[in-house]
Amino acid sequence: MDNQANENRHIPQPIRSDGAGGVDRGPRNLWRDLQNPNILVPPKTDSGLIPNLRFSFSDAHMQLNHGGWSREVTERDLPIATTLAGVNMSLTAGGVRELHWHKQAEWSYMLLGKARITAVDQNGRNFIADVGPGDLWYFPPGIPHSIQGLEGGCEFLLVFDDGKFSDLSTLSLSDWMAHTPPEVLSANFGVPEAAIAMIPSKQVYIYQDEVPGPLATQAVESPYGEVPQTFTHRLLRQEPIVTPGGSVRIVDSRNFPISKTIAAALVEVKPGAMRELHWHPNTDEWQYYLAGEARMTVFSGNGVARTFDYRAGDVGYVPFATGHYIQNTGKDTVWFLEMFKSDVFEDVSLNQWLALTPKELVGSNVHVGNAFLDVLRKEKWPVVKYSGYGYGEGE
Repeated sequence: MDNQANENRHIPQPIRSDGAGGVDRGPRNLWRDLQNPNILVPPKTDSGLIPNLRFSFSDAHMQLNHGGWSREVTERDLPIATTLAGVNMSLTAGGVRELHWHKQAEWSYMLLGKARITAVDQNGRNFIADVGPGDLWYFPPGIPHSIQGLEGGCEFLLVFDDGKFSDLSTLSLSDWMAHTPPEVLSANFGVPEAAIAMIPSKQVYIYQDEVPGPLATQAVESPYGEVPQTFTHRLLRQEPIVTPGGSVRIVDSRNFPISKTIAAALVEVKPGAMRELHWHPNTDEWQYYLAGEARMTVFSGNGVARTFDYRAGDVGYVPFATGHYIQNTGKDTVWFLEMFKSDVFEDVSLNQWLALTPKELVGSNVHVGNAFLDVLRKEKWPVVKYSGYGYGEGE
């Protein structure tokens, strides 16, 4: 009986500390409840209805191929996410995401391992580079490219500037050739039909190949030269904005000029810290959680707010101009990407706004005195942490 009682104490129940709620004795998905404590027991400050703002790549369809796998989170999975869509992809050593192009721009963050990317622009200028953990690439719409895993394989996140996008319906070399009459291919390339008799009969998508040789051995000189703007950016080599509680690295068209439609920030939130209360005045936010556990409350006005829980591999979403924060609720550092369909990163800090507004006006508006007003900061701290005021402290 003692063991049973001990086990029951670890089963979460929809009961708040003020006594609201009651025991759930019916069928339930206990693992889901354990992962979503702020949905099972919403904070008292939650109110009204906000659409779901969380979807996990673990719940997405897995596309398996010889040479790698992929899974995607789009508007079909997370209906609120209309501006961006994401693909999580892994390639084996030598595995190839075939030669292809998109109607949408492609932005990528390398998660693990190394890959080789190639591209050619509309003026015949080419680009070949190797990328590793923390590196980005960006291909504008319509630019043909490829990705290949190097020794040890690789995994990466792809982000596209259209929520309806699907990576399984892109424009691929093998698919186009398979659906072009052989005599047309023969006439186009100036070869006998026998030379193209073995082309694939359908889209290849991902396939297994040999690991390519060193980058220098793969160089192809174009008579028109290389692309004028690099398609890659070394994000982890970028100097971060460091504040008490964490750091932020912002990347957009100002320091990665080719990235015209996607801006992003890599955010570090240490235990007990939080991404401050803020909002984005230009567009929606699409998030990808890399490590740790966090919670986010989104405020949409008229007394409506809802809290969600996130962990590594989850996608989060924040509608345009809605207030929110991201708080580290675990023992490990939270790392996440926040991304925007925009050429520049923009955010408004609640703390900074109030600090730059007359004290008398702020005080009369929210009924606070100098104990609050005197500590407001005119400088923006994207991540904050104060001794005694972190998650789990002084609550």
